[in-house]
Amino acid sequence: MELSAEGIGHSFGALEVLDGIDFRVAAGEILAVIGPSGCGKSTLLSILGGLLQPDKGRAALDGAPPADSLNPLTFVFQDFALLPWRTVRGNVELALEHHRLSGPERRERVEAALAAIGLAEFKDVYPKQLSGGMRQRVGIARALVVRPAILLMDEPLSALDAQTRELLMEDFLDLWLDAKVSAVYVTHNLTEALRLADRILVLSRRPGRIKEMVRVPIPQRERTSLAAQAELAALSDTLWQSIKREAQVADREMTDV
Repeated sequence: MELSAEGIGHSFGALEVLDGIDFRVAAGEILAVIGPSGCGKSTLLSILGGLLQPDKGRAALDGAPPADSLNPLTFVFQDFALLPWRTVRGNVELALEHHRLSGPERRERVEAALAAIGLAEFKDVYPKQLSGGMRQRVGIARALVVRPAILLMDEPLSALDAQTRELLMEDFLDLWLDAKVSAVYVTHNLTEALRLADRILVLSRRPGRIKEMVRVPIPQRERTSLAAQAELAALSDTLWQSIKREAQVADREMTDV
């Protein structure tokens, strides 16, 4: 399944947020979206996921989702949004409760999602007993339990410490590359974008327009090697120089919408 943005534009009243956004995410591709604060990254993700109707253009899905997919598109947010009175298993199962599944089907999906993200032994634990990284893993398992074709991820690692971010990036890659799940990954962090993405979409400051689309030429599983570091560092510097001036201006304006 492929996801496309076709001439997307959007305003909130007199405030123009996005203008003329066109791109396509191929099946199995990871697209990172970066840009200065207020450029409309989160708004774009909401439009792609159908939470917000754009003023102009449209978001479209092409192709059939996996046969066992309950939701072709699924979100993973920065805040974990877990229900504190439900266990890990209960929080993951929440995503299935409005689907017509038998008890055995539901249990199989929950157990598979927990195993995929390394949470099987924590299924009866409550969120307050978990670290931030573990809570975010619960959020990812909840997204995976519906077996989506495309994940829409809004700053999913920004609230975590550096070591936990690194561990979760490895988990993301294992899941995406093995399962061939597509993803649109919004982030302010150039390191995350360069570690995870096949391509990086750079938005200008408001109204967000596509400034450039950068392909990362090194396969994801090779990006932690010493041989890749110099090339990635140079690409990071290029990306930063592309957004630095606009980021300085945006820092004095309102935050993301």
